[in-house]
Amino acid sequence: MSEINQILREAAKKLLQDKKVQSIIGFRKGVVPMREQPFFARTISEADQLVWTGFCTNNPAKFLINADFPVAVVAQGCVSRNINILIRENRIKRDNVHILGVHSPGMLDRFKIAAEFPGRYIHEVQEHNEDIYVSGPGFEENLNRRRFKRDNCYTCTHRNPVLYDQMLGTEGSHQGGGNIDKVAAPWLNKSSEQRWEMFNETFKKCVRCYACRDACPLCYCKTCFVDNSKPQWCGKTIEETDVHTFHILRAFHCAGRCTDCGACESACPEGIKMRRLTSRLELDIRQMYGFSPGLSPDEINPLSTFSPEDPEDFIG
Repeated sequence: MSEINQILREAAKKLLQDKKVQSIIGFRKGVVPMREQPFFARTISEADQLVWTGFCTNNPAKFLINADFPVAVVAQGCVSRNINILIRENRIKRDNVHILGVHSPGMLDRFKIAAEFPGRYIHEVQEHNEDIYVSGPGFEENLNRRRFKRDNCYTCTHRNPVLYDQMLGTEGSHQGGGNIDKVAAPWLNKSSEQRWEMFNETFKKCVRCYACRDACPLCYCKTCFVDNSKPQWCGKTIEETDVHTFHILRAFHCAGRCTDCGACESACPEGIKMRRLTSRLELDIRQMYGFSPGLSPDEINPLSTFSPEDPEDFIG
């Protein structure tokens, strides 16, 4: 990762020095282990803080929304797909954004790593190709990186950016190796009652902190439906009904737009597996419409349009 960090910093400095952008949106080292921070480098000296590691798990496309000045952003495959979606939805002006493309090696899941060392404080995690080196008070251990990737990265279909102005480093493998169509398999093999029980079990830990919503680049409404009080579409409690209403409606808002970037799962303090809900929706979009969101800024979400020739099998 040190080589790509150097390439990133040099590219950022050149853009700032040439005054092509006012800011570089990326990440810097977090103040706690395994939590790199979103970072806006506005000066050449600040560009030296930029990093690209397996813990850059936020989606920086979120910070591009309504930007009205030239800005650069670090983007791997899923982030670039979200940028395409936001361009299509008129939330980003393409001419304002310089995309610094990077290959994703597969982001790391801090919950999985922490679970490997129960009761221990992890002081540092270093990445060395396919290994990660974990250390803390009284222990040091090398682990195989593949075991600790985020779940969505195993089934990633676009690790390289699909849209960029400048590719940093070289492109790598396009896919994570897993079959994304099988992510929803646990739902498909269960009855309606069993699926509802599984849904209840998955989301019973939700405290409605809205970290999932706030991390998601698709959630940009000026007033979210859960914050609206006149009319009040959703109660404000953590009772099951209110929690379920929030997650189900948010999932439908994202249907046909979700790129499976994993930002929601990484942001959740309770480690809730959000993909258990969204994977079935996205599978339906792929199978019914042959559509994968964010591959081009010219694509239209099939749920946002219609054709007189559309089949009407769902009626009646």
